[in-house]
Amino acid sequence: MSVSPEQSLRPSSRRRVSWPDSWVKDQALRHVVFKMRRNSLSETPPPELFETIIEDLDLESSSIDFTSLLSDELLLLVLSKLPESQHIPDSAVCKRWSRLSGRLVHSIKLLDWEFLESGRLLYRFPNLTDIDLVRSCLKSIHNSGIVVTNKFVSIYLDSCLLEGGFMQKHDLLDSGVIDRGVRILAQGCPNLRRLVIIGASAQGLSCVAEECLTLQELELHCCPDSSLSGIFGCQNLQILKLIGFVDGFYDSVISDIGLTIVAQGCKRLVKLELVGCEGSYDGIKAIGQCCQMLEELTLCDHRMDGGWLAALSYCMNLKTLKLKSCKNIDLSPGPHEHLGSCPALEELHLQRCQMRDKQGMRALFLVCEAVRELIFKDCFGLENNVFGIASICRRVRFLSLEGCSLLTMEGLDAVVLSWKELQRLKVVSCNNIKDSEITPAMASLFSVLKALKWQPDSRSLLASGLEGTGLGMKGGRSFKGV
Repeated sequence: MSVSPEQSLRPSSRRRVSWPDSWVKDQALRHVVFKMRRNSLSETPPPELFETIIEDLDLESSSIDFTSLLSDELLLLVLSKLPESQHIPDSAVCKRWSRLSGRLVHSIKLLDWEFLESGRLLYRFPNLTDIDLVRSCLKSIHNSGIVVTNKFVSIYLDSCLLEGGFMQKHDLLDSGVIDRGVRILAQGCPNLRRLVIIGASAQGLSCVAEECLTLQELELHCCPDSSLSGIFGCQNLQILKLIGFVDGFYDSVISDIGLTIVAQGCKRLVKLELVGCEGSYDGIKAIGQCCQMLEELTLCDHRMDGGWLAALSYCMNLKTLKLKSCKNIDLSPGPHEHLGSCPALEELHLQRCQMRDKQGMRALFLVCEAVRELIFKDCFGLENNVFGIASICRRVRFLSLEGCSLLTMEGLDAVVLSWKELQRLKVVSCNNIKDSEITPAMASLFSVLKALKWQPDSRSLLASGLEGTGLGMKGGRSFKGV
């Protein structure tokens, strides 16, 4: 094939790397490696040193793996500087990067139970401290295309109609299989800090308590009273979430028996969340008497017997009480003089709760009389008369109302003006509260508040109308978000 003079004079688009170029790059890399090793003996290498590799070397121009000259410690230090989202993609570069990147992963949600039982999980990620096993314990149909999501779990469904709920007992792995996997996990991850598990028995949880002495947070799904004896040895457990009954998903029973076991075995609890749990005065009393460090208690869709509110007075150090999606507060709270109170309580959160029972609401506010922050969000039945009971809490400094459509300006005015220590106010999406109904007393209160967020409806013009007038200003802050 002949070559024209023009083609012979045309410069080549790809230049081969000559021996001098290769020698210079090799010497530059050795220089960088020497500097990194010297610095690693004394202190952590400065960030500028990592940039030197990019400046001195054109890695894309050669197929040589220059990172092979770095020790595992130095390469691991480089990889640790990358964002966490890059750890998994980096592991696909080569086997060495896969092994080193796995050391940087500390939290994972397992989807394949076989990955745990085969030992590949612990080999691939030896430094795990936070593991969620719920999805891997469900025998779901991944190619069904139908997904039902709850705030606690998501499962794939068959196309046929289900009777009795979305999740059946046969959809969950056998407890023996789960216990075996939990044992492998506990023995391989002695530094585990957080574990989320479903359907484990007392035997499996006992292994976790024995092997994982640093476990601080535990979330148990579908674990009845009989299983809770397994966490009796979790002496350092600080955060516990028990999910019992969830309509359409779980139907396990957690009663006073389970709450008493938890109280006697986990005395260092700081936060406790009970979802769909049964119980009564006795169970909450046991928690209060034994868990004296308890600062936050959350009850979601509780099934407590009447009279449980009076037991809250035994939680002497309780600072935050949260009630979520509760169909009632307390159907039979008993005489007010027997209720007691929580002297250290600072925050009371009510979210998506039914609040039509005035007797239960009065008992709640009496127990929470010392509260400093009162938060209502999307509560049903919060009308003027019910909200008026909140005037019992005379030390409120922060009030937040969101999605309370039955409350009017008249009801808000009567309560808020009675609170002499109020400093912050937030009113959002409360459509029956109108700007036109703001009284002079309320306007005067707005001018001395430290923080005010006023958006009762989309047509509210108060914030823009007060701009530049000085209202809502104190200490140099105006309409600060609360």
